[in-house]
Amino acid sequence: MSNPLKVGVIGVGGIAGTHFPGWKASEHAELVALADPVEPVLERVAKTQEITKTYVKPEDLIADPDIDLIDICTPSAYHAPLAIAALEAGKHVICEKPLAPTPQDINQMIEARDKSGKYLMTAQHFRFQNDTIALKREIDTGVLGDVYHARSWMLRRNWTPVRPGFIYKKNSGGGPCIDIGVHILDLTLWMMGHPKPVAVSGVTQDKLSKLPGAFSGWGGVEIPHDADVEEFASAFVRFDNGATLILEVSWQLHHPTQGEDMQMWLYGTQSGSHWPSNRLISSNLTTKRTFDTQLNDAGKGQEPHARECAAFAAAVASGAPSPVPAEQSRDVQAILNALYESAAQGKEIRIG
Repeated sequence: MSNPLKVGVIGVGGIAGTHFPGWKASEHAELVALADPVEPVLERVAKTQEITKTYVKPEDLIADPDIDLIDICTPSAYHAPLAIAALEAGKHVICEKPLAPTPQDINQMIEARDKSGKYLMTAQHFRFQNDTIALKREIDTGVLGDVYHARSWMLRRNWTPVRPGFIYKKNSGGGPCIDIGVHILDLTLWMMGHPKPVAVSGVTQDKLSKLPGAFSGWGGVEIPHDADVEEFASAFVRFDNGATLILEVSWQLHHPTQGEDMQMWLYGTQSGSHWPSNRLISSNLTTKRTFDTQLNDAGKGQEPHARECAAFAAAVASGAPSPVPAEQSRDVQAILNALYESAAQGKEIRIG
């Protein structure tokens, strides 16, 4: 491996563990440094990953002249300032979802990216699964025709991540909209070809998490009563091409699932599709018959979190476009922000 990109990871106590294998497997990258303000966690992870260069302060890692690429795995509220500082320091940046809590923050990140001439990518790992790769490849052939409606949801049953980085708005910027809604919404817009959102009508709820004794099966603990983010949200979204989308997300819902139910339906003029079953739903107008087609997946590959890191390193090394452009993440966040605003005002919110 010649001149690999030297990688530093900020925030090592959570999702970063899924990123490490991607950096270690990449022919274009070398994991060399870690940063985290919690020293015991930093020391433990550094020992496990055999990394000798560690920083308690992320700004010290950002200032390290040997680092080429920074991977940000902190709570959401810290994404924008860290990414902007890294870009201004001349580093390429991959940042966990959501890219930032607001589209305004993302605009500032894009401006810093453009000024620096470096790369910026959102870590949306569902795009890198075998089944989604296979479905996207088929949709891009035009098999659905014009997609005019979508239904998407990511629903959990008593599965709130009861940690400060998720349940307090000062750290996360929001609840399941920010945490998991960003996954299914990003995936849906990607499959739809990224039509521009123009209006959102949404609601949020926190009914179940406020009940006495409300608990999460994730760790079997009660939900703190001072948690200040939503537990459920739904929205109706309209796009500039006339297409529409119904979105539902929740951490706490009386929904028949163990863990998580994530689904996406796309309805086009030629066919429909369902994910994750990867079925195409069609009609033959000549024979007046309906039929379904089962897609095969895209073959074997890395775990998707690892694959997204390797894909980013490969793009930087080759000069290819960022696998998940920040502009696409800005549209995702514009919808989620409009959902929150609509819920607060009780009316449809225009975007743009």
